[in-house]
Amino acid sequence: MYTYDVEYFKRVFERNFIYIRTFMRNVERYRNKVALIDAEKDKKWTYETLNYEVNKLANALLKNNVKSGDVIVYQLINVPEFAFIYLASQKIGAINSPINFRLSSGEIAYILDDSKPSVFIFQAPLCETVKKALELSQHKPEILIYVGDEVCDLGISYDEFTKNQNLSEPEELSYDTWAEVTRLYTSGTTGRPKGIPLNNINEILSCLDIIIYLGLNKQDILLNLSPWFHRGGIHLGGPGPGLFLGATIVAMKTFSPKKALEIIEKYKITFTVGVPSMYKLLIEEQKKHSYNISSLRGALSMGAPLDRSLCIEMKEILTPNIFNAYGTSETFINTLLVPEDLPEKAGTAGRNITFFADVRVVKVYQDKLAEPDELVEKNNQEVGEVIMRSLTGPYDYYNKPQERAKRVYKDWFYSGDLATWDEEGYLTIVSRKDDMIIVGGENIYPVQIEEAIQEHPKVLQCAVVGVPDELRGQALVAYVVRKDESLTLEELKEFVNKHPMISPHKRPRYWVFVDELPMTATGKKQHYKLREKVLEDLKKGILMR
Repeated sequence: MYTYDVEYFKRVFERNFIYIRTFMRNVERYRNKVALIDAEKDKKWTYETLNYEVNKLANALLKNNVKSGDVIVYQLINVPEFAFIYLASQKIGAINSPINFRLSSGEIAYILDDSKPSVFIFQAPLCETVKKALELSQHKPEILIYVGDEVCDLGISYDEFTKNQNLSEPEELSYDTWAEVTRLYTSGTTGRPKGIPLNNINEILSCLDIIIYLGLNKQDILLNLSPWFHRGGIHLGGPGPGLFLGATIVAMKTFSPKKALEIIEKYKITFTVGVPSMYKLLIEEQKKHSYNISSLRGALSMGAPLDRSLCIEMKEILTPNIFNAYGTSETFINTLLVPEDLPEKAGTAGRNITFFADVRVVKVYQDKLAEPDELVEKNNQEVGEVIMRSLTGPYDYYNKPQERAKRVYKDWFYSGDLATWDEEGYLTIVSRKDDMIIVGGENIYPVQIEEAIQEHPKVLQCAVVGVPDELRGQALVAYVVRKDESLTLEELKEFVNKHPMISPHKRPRYWVFVDELPMTATGKKQHYKLREKVLEDLKKGILMR
């Protein structure tokens, strides 16, 4: 009796469920449609001309002996070359690995030694930093390429490297859907960045997830206000979903509210992606100058909780269709707030409505991971760890099996984020396990205190960490960025003492006014850096009471 032989389909699937194949279909289907716009130079590439640029780079890399499986690290702002590299790497079977352009020389050296790229492409103004990184690193990439018109005496310019290269398609590879295509590095909220290897399945499902639940289509014109190098950039309004879909993406080199609004007006942007602080600045600028942003049909906020007051202003001033996403570099988007949730559910991280993930909140133990079915109560009070089972992540870290052992258990990824949830499944993030502060034996979660302090009209941002205390174990220290320099410590303490959500044991003992907080590219506060800083500040005697 004949039975279904799945091997034929498996073979076809494994060779063809490939991101770059979908891009090439779009080149055939939408040859003359605009794919990419460089907002700074007002230059446009159709899908056909974009493919020519990609082929020039792909053929240049092959000519210089870059092979399938080689790693191409690139440290760029949002410039067209970013998209060229992202696609060309995949055409030749190499691994594209974008990294943060704000990294120090030591951090760059660490990644070079970790990934051992054969090619390193960087923004020309970073030339001196890259030189220092190469002095520090054991691994030296064979090919160094700089992007931009600025003077750089290291390596070869991108334009020179791709000059007079063949525009035709490079020889097609035998692609494999399981092969690593993108390697991202974590944003570093807890320390050194970790490599996250994404295969074609992860890449495609990440794109499909965002396309489906944001309702994107090929007519959309997408602007990501944040850098492309991270998960919320490359896979949210960046090259990933935009070019997979056949839409148009706009490259804005660096963010400024004025520039962003001009771009939205000029290019009729339909969807933006950014962090809450960016949207605050957009709203302030729009109130002053009233750009024509009527084309905007959606805006997604990520990286931090979206508070109610900002959400209401976004709906009134930018677009009625506001989304808020919560996720991790490892698993992509896990929970979402959609327009019908807002503003009522603002401040929460939303609930799991994604297509390729399950989300739970489980109990927290000091010496082990909870079982996936050890759920906390859905009462919005009991705090637990957020865990995910997702097809958009790799369940691994590059070169770090010990990290995988800490985070992956029985098909679930343990995020380290602490949250409560309610009967409908809406999560409220309260802290990270590493950020929890223990005062007098009681667990204190910084986020609740930070959000309350940030309600003061003269406060822009706040981060709370612990400092050793002989009597109570730890004492709370609040680092505050003022929106209005007239804010005094006495005024702030009075506000906190009267705040209904800050009980006496949660009031900071010490205060420091700072110009800025250490942040990741996705707008997440780096508490671990403040935990290092607060010990020095305590010794220097600059903590105010």
